[in-house]
This record gives sequence, structure tokens and C-alpha cells, in this order.
Amino acid sequence: MKVLVGLSGGVDSAVAAYLLKEQGYDVECGFMRNWDASLNNDLLGNPTLDEEICPQETDYMDALQVASLLGLKLHRIDFVGEYWDDVFQVFIEETKKGYTPNPDILCNKHIKFAAFVKYAKDHGFDKVATGHYAQIEKVNGQYQLQRALDTGKDQTYFLAQIPRSVLASIMFPLGTYTKTQVREIALAQNFPLALKKDSTGICFIGERHYREFLHNYIPKDMGDIIDVDTKQVVGKHFGVMFYTIGQRKGLNINRFPGPYFVVGKNLDKNELYVGLSSEHPYLYSDACQIDRLNLFVDELPTTCTAKFRYRQKDNPVTCSMDNGVITLTYPHGIAGVTLGQEAVLYVDDVCIGSGQICQIFKNNESLNDAIIRKVLYD
Repeated sequence: MKVLVGLSGGVDSAVAAYLLKEQGYDVECGFMRNWDASLNNDLLGNPTLDEEICPQETDYMDALQVASLLGLKLHRIDFVGEYWDDVFQVFIEETKKGYTPNPDILCNKHIKFAAFVKYAKDHGFDKVATGHYAQIEKVNGQYQLQRALDTGKDQTYFLAQIPRSVLASIMFPLGTYTKTQVREIALAQNFPLALKKDSTGICFIGERHYREFLHNYIPKDMGDIIDVDTKQVVGKHFGVMFYTIGQRKGLNINRFPGPYFVVGKNLDKNELYVGLSSEHPYLYSDACQIDRLNLFVDELPTTCTAKFRYRQKDNPVTCSMDNGVITLTYPHGIAGVTLGQEAVLYVDDVCIGSGQICQIFKNNESLNDAIIRKVLYD
């Protein structure tokens, strides 16, 4: 079987390629080039950014070195246009709406498990593999996306929007390995990147500050930060779209004792609302709606569990669907459910799909509307 491994320049994908080769597969590798700083600067008329913000050339050299050590061919594949259209532009537009989108989920959906899979099929490969921590199992004739053995590294949350149709064409060699075992394999094979730090955040930003990067694409729009309980102005923000619900760091509230947490936004008045406790009641909702659905099952169960953020524990929810929108209810209350983020659904260890959070409720009312009403009218 001929397998194309997505080689990112990190330790996980390197070990994935090694394992598949050891298992006797006909392996080649592909490095995905998704960002062109100079091209995107030209499009924006912004010469201030440079290739320093994107470590992809260093990653490519690391990938090339691993491929050479393993004696594998490395394809350098250009998805800059697809990434700009399907991931980055969507990310920017959603952010402008005050949402908190997840570009990693978009990248997996449109690039790694759409464009990359198509490239593989067009070039005669039977399967695509990556270094993600997840499992694909065939049960009763249907392919399932299941959690990894290493639950601390499980990445099904980020894979929940990949097309159901590609599950039969992809492999996750690390699904039954722990991160510690992967590091040990890399060290035993003398991979130069064996101890390389895991990448975090958005790949093309590198180590630069997230908000400062976005200011190159979305202008600053200063406004008031308001204590939702006292209605007192406690600071200034740079634009409500740059903050997420539950955020504590980076608020720059220095004249008042804290810590403060973001609880709501008023885009019309450009006001950011904060509360003094991480357990503030306005951080908690009891229902939400999700759209842009991607389901791996034919029939939605009435009960399941949901993750509303990657590191969040599983939360029991009740599900109902109407006109392509799923309503999730959780009367026990959950903190920090945020517009634009992904709600990922599970039955035990099986990921059954996901959707983007588009409405958030408390006591049958829009939670953010209730916050705005309290500040402006109560």
C-alpha cells in the first residue's frame, strides 16, 4: 500500500513516517506550504511583516532532514492559495464579527484532509497519514474517529470537521502511542528534532504576539472596558474582536484590583464587559446552538458529551436538531462557551461530529443580550 505522510518538521509526523516504513508500507512524505509572507504582504499593501513570523522554512529543512535519514522522497506541496481563501480569510472575517474561530480546525478540514488528500489521490497514493493523536476504526462497516490512547494528547477535537468521506483514506499511526513513547522512538532513531518543542497556536505567526499579528489585518478600535456589575469603566481595549470569553490575561486593567475576566461584548457600542470572578454568573450558560455541522453518524443521539474547548472536560448534553442547527442543553451550566468556537460531540471515546457555536443561552435568553441589557438599562 502506498502512503503519503504529511511531514510537518515536528517529532510526531517524523515518528509516524518511521513507524509506517517499519510496518512495510510504501511511504513517501509531503510538506505542506500554506503561507507566503511576501505574497500576503503584497496583497495587503503591508510591508511590515516578514518571513520571520513564519517558521515554515525551518520546519521544511527539519522535514527534509528526517526524510533523508529515512530514505524517503519528500514532496513540497504549495497550498498557499487554498489556505488564504479557505482558512485565513474565514478566520479574519469571523474574528471581525466578534467570534473566536479556530484556524487549526479550518486547516484540518480544508487543507490537510481535503486538498492534501486530493493531491495524494491524484498522485497514486492509497492512503494519507499524519502525526495526529487519534484513531480510525472500522466498526460494522463504518469508519469511526476515536480518541487516542494518550488522552492528554488526543486531537480529535481539532479533527472533528474533517470530511466523513475521507475517514477510509487516512491513517493515524500515533493513535496507540503516548507522547513519551514517541519521544523515545525519535531519540532511538537519532532524529535531530527528537526534543523539538511542540508547535502551538497558529503556525504562521510563530512566536509573535497573537493580537499584534492580527492588528496587521484588522485595525485597532479602542473602546471602554466596563465592569458588568458596577458599570464603571475600568480600562481600555484595542477592539472587542481581539478578546475571548473567559480571558484574563492581556486586559491591562491596572488601576483596579482584579483579576478581571471577559464575560461579554457589545460590538455596536464597541464595549468589552468584564467581571471580577472566574466563577462569575455571566460566564455560565445552560444551552447553545451549533451550525456548520459535520457529523460522522447517520443519526444524532439525544444525549452525548461535548467539549467546547480543547482542554475542557467532557460535559453531558442533550441534543436536538432542526433545519441544520443542533441545540445543546446542559442545565448544570458550563463556563466560557464562546461564539465561533467548536462544540465537539462524543459518545464514549467515539467522536460523532461537531459544529460551530452560533448562539449561547441562559434561562432561554441570549446570554450576551442579557449582559448588554444589564449594563445599559438595569
